Amino acid sequence: MSVQETRLSDHEFAQFRQFIHGVAGISLAPVKKTLVAGRLSKRLRHHGLTSFSDYYRLISSQSDERQIAVDLLTTNETHFFREPRHFELLCDRLLAEHPQGRPFRVWSAACSSGEEVYTLAMVLEESLGASPWEVFGSDISTKVLQQAASGLYSMDRASELSPDRLRRYCLKGVGSQEGRFLVAPQLRSRTRFAQVNLTATLPSTPTFDAIFLRNVMIYFQPETKRQVVQSLMTRLRPGGWFVIGHSESLNGLACDLEGIAPAVYRKV
Repeated sequence: MSVQETRLSDHEFAQFRQFIHGVAGISLAPVKKTLVAGRLSKRLRHHGLTSFSDYYRLISSQSDERQIAVDLLTTNETHFFREPRHFELLCDRLLAEHPQGRPFRVWSAACSSGEEVYTLAMVLEESLGASPWEVFGSDISTKVLQQAASGLYSMDRASELSPDRLRRYCLKGVGSQEGRFLVAPQLRSRTRFAQVNLTATLPSTPTFDAIFLRNVMIYFQPETKRQVVQSLMTRLRPGGWFVIGHSESLNGLACDLEGIAPAVYRKV
């Protein structure tokens, strides 16, 4: 049987479901079987393997390939100014009340390819300017973190940016970079990125004034959601904001948060 025709059995699919849940807390629904087969089949071809069981044994013994599998099995969908009301509220309320001189820190806790990080950076630059601020972006996927840290995007990713923001914060590519743009240095210099597994022990960080964890918990089971939220609460300043996706809820997950707007909570 050729690699292209290799079938992902139910048993093999169960192994990969268990793998990604153990690594990242992500629960893959049964309907994701075809997606898993499609994404991993390229690695079978790369290694000349003839079964998904062979590939599972490979990632069980090779850490580099295990990270590639994690990158392939995690969903990374984002864009600039996604769910824009959150950024309007951030500017109009939290930033407007922030004490002058105290650094404002925000964590994009599942930043994917970085658009959310740079959206936050644009908002902070416009609201705080030269005052101290920084944006921390993290993800479990090293592949998307490389993209995020580069700050380089295809022009088709700019559709949510106003002409003024494109002019002020983006450098249009020329020559070999035509059709792409680079986030301006004044924003990139105030951002940092790191790989963080939200289901494991968090790295040492300062406390944050806001944490964005949007459109991530839909992939977690209730107990994993609770553990992740409680862990992140230790890094959120009292009075700080915790922002989730509009399709998500924190009901029953955190008693030290109060709702202040749809999908926006304050730590009490």
